[in-house]
Amino acid sequence: MFASIHAPGVSQAVLVECARAFSPRLGSAAADTVVLDANGLNRLFGTPAELAGAIARRAAEMGLPASVGLASTPEAAAHAARGFRGVTVVPPGREAELLGKLPVAALTPFPELARTLAQWGIKTLRELAALPEEGLAERLGPEGVRLHQLARGGGIRPLIPELPAPVFEETLELEDPVELLEPLAFLLARLLADLCARLERHGLAPQELRLGLKLRDGRAHERVIRLPVPIRDSRALLKLLRLDLEAHPPLAPIAGVTLAAEPGRPRVLQDGLFLPPAPEPAKLEVTLRRIAGLVGKGNVGWPELEDTHRPDAFRLKNRGQAAPSTEGRCGLSPVFLALRRFRPPLKAEVEAPEGRPVKIMARQMHGRVLAAAGPWRAAGDWWTPQAWDRDEFDVALSDGALYRLFRDRRRAAWFVEGSYD
Repeated sequence: MFASIHAPGVSQAVLVECARAFSPRLGSAAADTVVLDANGLNRLFGTPAELAGAIARRAAEMGLPASVGLASTPEAAAHAARGFRGVTVVPPGREAELLGKLPVAALTPFPELARTLAQWGIKTLRELAALPEEGLAERLGPEGVRLHQLARGGGIRPLIPELPAPVFEETLELEDPVELLEPLAFLLARLLADLCARLERHGLAPQELRLGLKLRDGRAHERVIRLPVPIRDSRALLKLLRLDLEAHPPLAPIAGVTLAAEPGRPRVLQDGLFLPPAPEPAKLEVTLRRIAGLVGKGNVGWPELEDTHRPDAFRLKNRGQAAPSTEGRCGLSPVFLALRRFRPPLKAEVEAPEGRPVKIMARQMHGRVLAAAGPWRAAGDWWTPQAWDRDEFDVALSDGALYRLFRDRRRAAWFVEGSYD
């Protein structure tokens, strides 16, 4: 059996709330109609009439101007609720008889079919059900056959239940407030174990953890840990929570704990046969969090070159931003010289009588310039405090090495930027 609740002008969410009091298996028949699977409810509510009456009373308690239909198919239950006011129970085998009073418009046919049926003089479902099915198939096609089956109380569309999304959340109220991290970590380990077990039964893993601590003074302490990939290891997740709480401790004893997880599909990776194994995502995440706790969150990431001609200009991007792209790196010409930069550049004393270096003295290097290429002059960001203006040279010294040399025109100073291999 299937039951349907129809309430014109009422939102779908309100109808779903009413229907969930009787069954978790629901389906939508229209914007203002909900169908629920009533199989097995007779053990709780009695006869079909008593079940339909209970649904109607529940709708009245919620203030809904609802009609209730009960039938052996979802389509027949929906048509009974939409076509008749109050409570309508359609006994099995009498669908065509009871629904035959409804107009053809109750089936919401296509406008072309509605006009055709009107020209044939077909106004009710009883008249439509009396037509031969083969003739309708020849003249109206599959849609005509579908309307004919609906008019007889049947239906070829099964109920597709809209099951509620599972909520992965664990809550624990404490009799005695907790002040130290160690006992709190013991409680979090218990909640994480239960949460990860529930997620694993659904084939999921935590993608984001939301920790809510209810403090004794009434305030709330909330933390959110976004994971780069879904992680199932509860011990690694516990370490991440501990590291976060050590960096952001609550300001009062804890009276309650709520731990929720945003689920995600775990990644399955196939390692290469001749490639070294990559670190496990959970262990790598714990390591990065520990490093971030030591050097600061903004100092962990990867360097990305900036879109500027400023030498050695880069910015640090963290895991919350897009990963570095490898697009366009194939097919490059081979590089025969590599510049090993000195960070910071080495201060140098340079003899340049005509603006070109002839002798260089710096830490760990000195000699005469045998050959020099340049200068290559570059400047930029003159409108900012980080303006730069310099002349670059590639020089070969008498010690047999090649170096990149530049003169900072703003400070009138020379620097050795790096050496060539």
